[in-house]
Amino acid sequence: MNLSKKKLLAVKTLKVGKDRIVFVKSRLEDIKEAITKQDIKDLQKDGAIIVKEIKGRKKNLKKKSKRSTGNIRKKVKTRKADYVIMTRKLRKYVRELRNHGKLSRDEALDIRKKIRNKYYKSLGNLKEHIRRDKK
Repeated sequence: MNLSKKKLLAVKTLKVGKDRIVFVKSRLEDIKEAITKQDIKDLQKDGAIIVKEIKGRKKNLKKKSKRSTGNIRKKVKTRKADYVIMTRKLRKYVRELRNHGKLSRDEALDIRKKIRNKYYKSLGNLKEHIRRDKK
């Protein structure tokens, strides 16, 4: 007795997978006579057609994100920007001193060379060196 068409009808009617539908062996004659969707629903209520429970994992676990080349943030190096800011600040100060006549041209050029070579760490450091040299 081939009941594959009846099984497909039950799949469409009950909206479950083909493997979850089980026909009770003692009621195969009733199932064979079922033609409409309503007949299939009635047979399920009577217990001639059984729908198995879903087996397996119920909830999906969140997948952990992997660290690949596209996910790595590049560390921005600010060394050049820091150098530019510092040298501009120090050169501006030296220019003011030279314009006010507190430094000679040669002294100013010497200090500018030292600024370029990162001899001075800050404006306070530059002022301290100038004060020491004047004494």
